[in-house]
Amino acid sequence: MCGRYASFTDAQSLADDLALAEVAEDARLLGPRWNVAPTDDVRIVVERPRREPAPDGGTTAGEITRSMQVARWGLVPSWAKDPGIGPRMINARRETLLEKSAFARPLAVRRCLVPADGYYEWRRLAAAPAVRKVPKQAYWIHPDPGQVTAFAGLYEFWRDPARPDGDPARWLVSTTIVTTAASGGLERIHDRMPVSLPRESWDAWLDPAVGAEQAHALLDAPVAPLHTRPVGPRVGNVRFDDPALLEPDDDPRDPELVLL
Repeated sequence: MCGRYASFTDAQSLADDLALAEVAEDARLLGPRWNVAPTDDVRIVVERPRREPAPDGGTTAGEITRSMQVARWGLVPSWAKDPGIGPRMINARRETLLEKSAFARPLAVRRCLVPADGYYEWRRLAAAPAVRKVPKQAYWIHPDPGQVTAFAGLYEFWRDPARPDGDPARWLVSTTIVTTAASGGLERIHDRMPVSLPRESWDAWLDPAVGAEQAHALLDAPVAPLHTRPVGPRVGNVRFDDPALLEPDDDPRDPELVLL
């Protein structure tokens, strides 16, 4: 799974790298994060029709525009009774995307990129028989220095039935990160990893005209190798959110470090 990641590259640099036409104000104001956790607001990249003023005073769909928006991490399906289901849907398994009702429709029409500077995973370690709690080693997993990875994501709109039509907070935008079987040595840390889409797949993944099965095939594209670094246990606490979380663990618990 992917349960923690970092996204600290500034919005303008991401806009240049991802060829964005627009950055929503709330996305621009979202500060750097070194410990993003489920239910947090996160930045996503989408391609949707621009809303244009209509003669009747409403809006109409304009040209398709690539933009950065804000979504809550933890997908809430449109049919959900309440948003409480979100924390259980922070990840969507690649193997069952076409089958699960919560993910099949977003896969067809609402795909996004989740920009990240890297993510964290915990390796379960062997424990002595008398030890109750299984010891774990936290790892920071990241692309080459200066590079940003783009996780394959899905997003959804949920309408709060308790709010009136004129309430701007009546719509909740939420997102999930697609995961797959770990490979490239990362399986030694955990059996799952987020899908990092290569740059050449970004356009097709975001294109609303690309169908679900064609989009699903993009998830099998090879990606650049990722690197690992053992880090301290502070990352396991959501109260800590600072650059020091990325520093190497001076006293790692893992006797067989996975260094890639």
